[in-house]
Amino acid sequence: MWRTAISALAFAVMTLPAQACDLALALAVDVSGSVDSREYAIQMNGLAHALRDPIISEALVRGDSRLMLVQWTGASRQQVTIPWTRIDSFVAIDAFAAAVEQDVRVWRNFSTAIGEALQATMNTFAQVSDCKRHLIDLSGDGFSNEGLEPTTVHPELRAAGITVNAIAIEESEPDLTAYFFENVIVGEGAFVVSAAGFLDYPERIRKKLLREVTQQTAELD
Repeated sequence: MWRTAISALAFAVMTLPAQACDLALALAVDVSGSVDSREYAIQMNGLAHALRDPIISEALVRGDSRLMLVQWTGASRQQVTIPWTRIDSFVAIDAFAAAVEQDVRVWRNFSTAIGEALQATMNTFAQVSDCKRHLIDLSGDGFSNEGLEPTTVHPELRAAGITVNAIAIEESEPDLTAYFFENVIVGEGAFVVSAAGFLDYPERIRKKLLREVTQQTAELD
């Protein structure tokens, strides 16, 4: 009898319907004039390495997640460089990470428009409306100095059910974490992770993604 029960359970597991998308995660990377070519490479390579972390990659695959990459800088300069991609296998996550590593920088010498970056990224989520959680992961190394104030976009983000988390790279702005906390992040459980400089970015983004994709609530700092 127990063999029959085990066989029935195994068959039930094998015939379960595909899991619905758990997480749509937009990775918004700062390419403003304050980020030099070396710092850009550190960001992209660090992000790719974090996506390949065994725990992070497994969580993304198990959740049938969607990932997208946006480069952003001044008020009229936000571009989706890697469109929404379904992460339903380890081959898919490795391919996405490889695309991040190879992503060619679009701009180099412009201002920092965080409000427009949030607004432009928010507008892409209609393509992944079936996902359970909607999240923007914004990295930056400076205060918004052009265009919309980030807080003016918050009501739309809340209405759309989109959470914004951030990583503050305090290379030259020691108060950036506090600014991001007050002006950039929004949504239930939203948080900011600090990196003292670009060299700290790879480990900090890994911990940030680990917290986001596994829905951990404990502080990882």
